[in-house]
Amino acid sequence: MGQLKANNKEVVHEEEGNIVVINTCGFIANAKEESINTILEFVEKKNDGIVDKVFVTGCLSERYKPDLQKEIPDVDQYFGTTELPGLLKALGADYKHELVGERLTTTPKNYAYLKIAEGCDRPCSFCAIPIMRGKHRSTPMEDLVIEAEKLAANGVKELILIAQDLTYYGLDLYKKRNLAELLEKLAKVEGIEWIRLHYAFPTGFPMDVLDLMNKEPKICNYIDIPLQHIADPILKSMRRGTTKAKTTKLLQDFRAAVPNMAIRTTLIVGYPGETQEDFETLRDWVKEMRFERLGCFTYSHEENTHAYNLEDDVPEDVKMERANKIMEIQSQISWELNQQKIGQEFRVLIDRKEGGYYVGRTEFDSPDVDNEVLINAEEDYLRTGDFFNVKITAAEDFDLYAEVVK
Repeated sequence: MGQLKANNKEVVHEEEGNIVVINTCGFIANAKEESINTILEFVEKKNDGIVDKVFVTGCLSERYKPDLQKEIPDVDQYFGTTELPGLLKALGADYKHELVGERLTTTPKNYAYLKIAEGCDRPCSFCAIPIMRGKHRSTPMEDLVIEAEKLAANGVKELILIAQDLTYYGLDLYKKRNLAELLEKLAKVEGIEWIRLHYAFPTGFPMDVLDLMNKEPKICNYIDIPLQHIADPILKSMRRGTTKAKTTKLLQDFRAAVPNMAIRTTLIVGYPGETQEDFETLRDWVKEMRFERLGCFTYSHEENTHAYNLEDDVPEDVKMERANKIMEIQSQISWELNQQKIGQEFRVLIDRKEGGYYVGRTEFDSPDVDNEVLINAEEDYLRTGDFFNVKITAAEDFDLYAEVVK
C-alpha cells in the first residue's frame, strides 16, 4: 500500500475500489477456505462489471498457483509472496527501493505490527510456512528502527513484533540471537510506549530478553510462545526439538525472571496419532500451568508437510471435542485470574469506541486475541490512542470492566 501511494495511486483497505488486490493465507484449512471464498466473491463482482480487475497475492498463490490458475481463471494474475515488484508493475506502479519503512497501516492508529523477519528454519512436521515463505531472513536493525520512527511519527504508540520465529532474529545477519539488542534500539524510538513480543519458539529462547523486559518499562510483560502440544510422543512426531520436562522448566524460568508476565500460547489437538492418553496429558498440563492466554486449534492435514505422510487418524468430531474441552478449561482459568484483578489499577491503551463503551487493553493483552477492558462511555470522554489509568470494577471470562482513576 505504501508503494502504491508513492506511485500516486489511491489505495484503500477493505473498501470498494475498481481494482482489487486480495492478499491470501495458505496456512490451514479455514484460512485457505476464507481466501478462496474472497477470490470467488470478487471474481463474481468482476464478471458483473462492479470491479475492473482482480489480482491475487500472498501465501495461497505462492503454494497453489497452477491449481488456482486452472480452477479460477478469471483472476487477472496471481503473484507469490516474493513477487511484489511484479504485482506493482501489473498495477502500473514502479517498485521504489528507497522506500525503507514507508507503509500504510490498516490497524487503528495507535498500534502497528512490525515484522522483524521473514521465513522459518524450523522443521515442524505440521507446518507449511517454510514452503510458502522460505528460509529465515532477518531484517537489518537499522531498517526496523527507521520503520518504527516513521510509525511513531504517524501516531503509533505500540509496536507488536512479529515473525515466523522471533527468537531466531539476527542469527543470519549478526551470527547470534540478537532480539534483545533490537528491543533496546526500538525502545529508544521517541513516541513508542509499548513493545509487544509475538511468536517466540520455545527451543533456544534468548533469556537476555527477559532481563530486558524486567528493566525496560516500554517492553510489555507479555510473550506469545506457541507450544503446540506437551505429550512427549506428539512433540517428537511434531519435530519440536523439546520435551514436556524442558518446556515446563522454560515456563517456570519465565515466571521466575518476570513474575507478572502474561504468557500466551497456542495448542494443536487431533494431530496424527494423538491418543486419549496424549490428550489427557495435555489437558492436565493446561490445568497445571494456568496460562494467562491460550488458543486451541484442531490439526489441519497439509500437503507437502512431514506430517502429511502420517495418517490423519483422529476423527473431526473428536478433534472438535478436544479443542472445546481445552477452551472450557482455559475459560475457567481466565475467569479466575480476571476475578483477582477486581479493585486493581492498570494502565490502559484505548483502541476504539464500540456501543456504549470505550474499548482498551492492558500491557498483558494483544489486539483481537486477548482480554479487553470496557469503560462506560457515558461517564468519561476518552480519546482513542491515549493511555489512561483505570480501576477494574468487574470481570468476566475474557472481558474486564473499569472506571477511569481521576
